[in-house]
Amino acid sequence: TAAGTVAVWRATGVTSVTCRGDYIYSTGRDGCYRQLRLRDQQLEVLQKHRPRKGLQWIEELRFTPSGDLLVLGFHADNFVVWSTRSGVNLHCVPCGGGHRSWSYHSSPEADAFAFIKRGDVMLYHSEAEPCEQRVLLASLHGREITCVRHLGAVRAPGCRPVDVFITGSEDTTACVLTLSELTRAAVPLTRLSDHISSVRALALAGTALHNGTQLCSLLFSAGGRAQIECYHLQCVADLGAEGMVSCQVTHVASHRLDEHWDRMKNRHKLVKMDPETRYMSLSVVCGTNSEQLPMPCTFLVAACSDGSVRLFVLLEAAQKLLLVAESFHHQRCVLKVEAFLHMNHLLCSAATDGSVAFWDITTALCIAVLTEPLLPALGTPLLTVVAHSCGVNSLHIQELPKGQFLVASGSDDGSIHVCLLEVTRGGDEAEPGTCLHILERVARPCTHAAHVTGIRVLRPDLVLSASVDQRLTLWRLSWDGLEELSTTFFYVPDLAELDCWEVVEAGGERCWYCVLCGQGLELLRYWYLA
Repeated sequence: TAAGTVAVWRATGVTSVTCRGDYIYSTGRDGCYRQLRLRDQQLEVLQKHRPRKGLQWIEELRFTPSGDLLVLGFHADNFVVWSTRSGVNLHCVPCGGGHRSWSYHSSPEADAFAFIKRGDVMLYHSEAEPCEQRVLLASLHGREITCVRHLGAVRAPGCRPVDVFITGSEDTTACVLTLSELTRAAVPLTRLSDHISSVRALALAGTALHNGTQLCSLLFSAGGRAQIECYHLQCVADLGAEGMVSCQVTHVASHRLDEHWDRMKNRHKLVKMDPETRYMSLSVVCGTNSEQLPMPCTFLVAACSDGSVRLFVLLEAAQKLLLVAESFHHQRCVLKVEAFLHMNHLLCSAATDGSVAFWDITTALCIAVLTEPLLPALGTPLLTVVAHSCGVNSLHIQELPKGQFLVASGSDDGSIHVCLLEVTRGGDEAEPGTCLHILERVARPCTHAAHVTGIRVLRPDLVLSASVDQRLTLWRLSWDGLEELSTTFFYVPDLAELDCWEVVEAGGERCWYCVLCGQGLELLRYWYLA
């Protein structure tokens, strides 16, 4: 600036800096470009993007009038123009790689790339040709969608609400998108590309709706290579255009087990953590702003393929995500975790042997806030129930009055198990403990012809299940058994997960919406007229 330096951000290998609106974009030779903003005279990195694998050197960014962002860089010996909107190479020119003078120009009529090679000036010219192929339905991901979460709905004044979702995929990315019931179109808002392996689990914390037009939330994503990423999402409805939503993403923190191992003291005395561990499921511990804890924190529980249940704490101000406790009680791949709250902080975990374990993790949370133990331990479960004969692929907990909870689970063998759990105080009066009791339980084998990968307790008397057999079934729950009420066939093959939420329509009528993911994404509306 004319007055002097406002802010300094130190980085190495920066190849270009571009200003666009209120944001600053930088590119580098690490294969990434970063989005920054100026805040309190400091440059703050909001997000790091890795547009594609193998693109080791990014030289420049170009914003097109149509809203696409073009990434110009070098992949091996080729000059590459990558479209972030379509996710494909627009041009790939053999030029010998970077470290040379070059220039690129694009227009609606033609594209030109000039470069110097062995002292000669070379020109690549490509005229625009009519596209013989038309995309009938653009894909959201390059591979299977493994997880989905409904963030909420935003609404501009006088317009219909627009639902916002987050999906994770085997293609190593997570996508924030809108799915409109009116237009029946899925519109990606932004893609998160920090993962180096598949994204298998998502969790949301602190979701808040402001004035009906703005959604804010913390997003946790996890998957292969024992990696967890945390972001702050802010989705705002466009007041000038119906159905349009903008999304701002800020990267908060990340964690990888191999990096955690490198920082550990006396690690030669311990069994090395497996860096190939996969996080199968995530759950945010609710109610951690209560008086039971010395300070407000966000805790996260992860189900791990190496047989452990791990507890993490997010220190948002310090931008750190720390591993604070773990347990290898299951000794098998843990598939699902679900945290819930009644007097104390409780946890339910399920593994490939069909067992469902219940934990009291209140003490572990308090210890995690006060200290950072060298050998963290989560303790042992209060209660273990053998609910199925094989892996538990779906788990949901619904709170009832008087300290009771409905715990529903679905398995690889197509069975459904529902139990009524009661939480009470027990032990000495000086140090009261938590006691868990199973009051009722019901199981139904062969409810589906394949794995039950999604289950939700909609009401105390209604359970919804979904399976790889592409059937969505509504059950009436009584302790005499599960009665099938209706079955709906859906179009998504290889169902991985479902998410449900209740909506009150304009006329006061209540209904449930279900989003299903697998080899695609589908949104269904469900009514039940008793």
